[in-house]
Amino acid sequence: MSRIEDVRRIHEGLTAAAEALMPFTPGDIAFERKEARGDPVTAADEAVDRVLREILPREGEGWLSEESVDDPARLSCERVWVVDPIDGTREFVEGIPEWCISIGLLEEGLPVAGGIFNPVTGQLVLGSLEGGVTLNGRAATVTEPPLDGPITVLASRSEIRRGEWDRFENGRFDLKPCGSVAFKLGLVAAGLADATWTLVGKSEWDVVAGTALVRAAGGLVCLADGSEPGFNKAKPVFPNYVAAGRAVGKAATDGWLRPHGSEVAS
Repeated sequence: MSRIEDVRRIHEGLTAAAEALMPFTPGDIAFERKEARGDPVTAADEAVDRVLREILPREGEGWLSEESVDDPARLSCERVWVVDPIDGTREFVEGIPEWCISIGLLEEGLPVAGGIFNPVTGQLVLGSLEGGVTLNGRAATVTEPPLDGPITVLASRSEIRRGEWDRFENGRFDLKPCGSVAFKLGLVAAGLADATWTLVGKSEWDVVAGTALVRAAGGLVCLADGSEPGFNKAKPVFPNYVAAGRAVGKAATDGWLRPHGSEVAS
């Protein structure tokens, strides 16, 4: 199957998911709390999950979604679809326009294609390793800002509230609060921000699509120590990530993110 066809299927999935969301109003929707961590879940999450599962996986392809019961059969599949029907459900519930639909494709554990769509802002980021990235149909790449100037970094709202970003408020970084992990990655891939990172654990469905997009746009996605993250694991969680243009990403992993204040070094 060609990568063009994969990207077409992702676009089709995002379009259908947006249609499935039309009966629901962000900021005015009932929700429940998941038993495990207390995260919100809505009927909209479940509706999008059903639509994407009908459209995306074909025979022999695996499936991993935040809103589906995990099937370990995916571990033996060469191709696996990894989706978050609504990444940023908390923002969706609160009416903050920082959420998105996220669709990623793995081949042999490598993120090769992805799509992220925010129906509120209308921002659609699509791409593949072979074909590059587009923002609303126009070619896009990551930024490569000078390291001696301010670096625009998208930061988790909840992490900022918990004080986890206090040490980065040092003048080097222009911190911008933002909700959804996938949306932040999409904005970096589209060249609308310089970087995003987190030093706490995230699930694969948060980052597979965005990883494919940032890399397709010429950027770097890795763990905070510079190593390669693994995907399609039995426990689909990894401890942290960094996503940026290559120079910024290397500076982050080589020094900025180290403890004891070395993030302020040149």
